[in-house]
Amino acid sequence: MSESSTGGALQNPDLLTVYCNDHLAAATGGIELVSRMIGRWRGTSYEQPLEQLLDELREERSGLRSTMESLGLPVRSYKLAASWVAEKLSRVKLNGRLLSRSPLSDLVEFEFIATAVLAKRAGFETLRALGESDRRVDATLMERLIDQADDQHEWLAEARREVAAGIFGGRSQAASDAADT
Repeated sequence: MSESSTGGALQNPDLLTVYCNDHLAAATGGIELVSRMIGRWRGTSYEQPLEQLLDELREERSGLRSTMESLGLPVRSYKLAASWVAEKLSRVKLNGRLLSRSPLSDLVEFEFIATAVLAKRAGFETLRALGESDRRVDATLMERLIDQADDQHEWLAEARREVAAGIFGGRSQAASDAADT
């Protein structure tokens, strides 16, 4: 049994620290974005799924933090703060309107969070693979989070198509059975 499978030394721990902290920072930004989206969509059919997404994102961030702790990886607070600030700055964007919210902002936010869900899913896959050789990583948790991300992306892709159709017209269904984004 290798050291890693017994919970010993990691291969490239410095790189894994950067990788996990980047995902943790992205999770922080995602939580901020979804919190803002809930306010925008309050009283609509999107409110409850966004509330559920927010709860799941918080759970996922907690799972990532505990995985990092189990692996002895430090949390880089400056990355979390930078992500929080970046989300706030993203609100100031050229969207064709100076003093009011553009409908395009709704679409961009759904596109962004749907894409971010795919990125975090990839992170969970990476950690699940590490869990196959290092029992400090809960591979079962990572598998559950991957499945959860799949469900999230399915809903977000549908919502994104509906928002796009509401803004630009056209059909809100996927172009083909294979297309889900």
